[in-house]
Amino acid sequence: RDLQSRRFLRNLFWFIYPCYALNWALFPAFIVALVIVDLAFLGHSPGPLPALGLVFVLYLLPVVACRVHNALWPLHEGDSPLIGEEYSPWFGVHHFQLLYIAIPQLEALLRLVPGLYSLWLRMWGSRIGRGVYWTPRVDVLDRTLLEVGNYVVFGHICGTSGHIIKPGGDGLVLQVAKVRIGDFAFIGAGAYVGPGATIEPRALVRAGNHVHPFSTVTARPQRVEAETVADKAVATAAEA
Repeated sequence: RDLQSRRFLRNLFWFIYPCYALNWALFPAFIVALVIVDLAFLGHSPGPLPALGLVFVLYLLPVVACRVHNALWPLHEGDSPLIGEEYSPWFGVHHFQLLYIAIPQLEALLRLVPGLYSLWLRMWGSRIGRGVYWTPRVDVLDRTLLEVGNYVVFGHICGTSGHIIKPGGDGLVLQVAKVRIGDFAFIGAGAYVGPGATIEPRALVRAGNHVHPFSTVTARPQRVEAETVADKAVATAAEA
């Protein structure tokens, strides 16, 4: 009888799980459809109400949906099967953010107003300190998995990610972990900070560097070992 119950619950899960996945996967298309309707209404009857409706659809509805989703299916740090017998909350959270990944200009507009992008990330659930400077082309993939201290500077075309997907067991394993950046840290242009990484206060991530998942960058000056053909030639001449 217990075996039959487990089989029933498993079959029920595999019936419900695609419904969750399909609903969340359709969310970006739903937002686009609402934007089209709102623009049509705005063109037919210009006024403040359709304009406010457009702002709500583009910037507030995905945040509200994500908050409600997280209240029902909390997203926890750790490892889990990407597709398994339990629903992965990251899948839903990812699709709430997909519009901004596909059209990064929507968030770039927010970064033109001092403090507005930090407020935007706080609305998603991140912890952002005071005086953080974001260049217009920063790429934050997981808006709910970021902790940033005070007066941090993000350089041109740098990015952060709070998840990684890797092979494991019988399928793919999803690792979810917050990115933590301390006060007065500097993230150089083109740098990338992976999930679970910690940037200590006043630490420097040099331009173009990749901070690997679950690693730590200290506040000590980083020495970059680089040997060019000219360096080799000088060393050879000195030995001769």
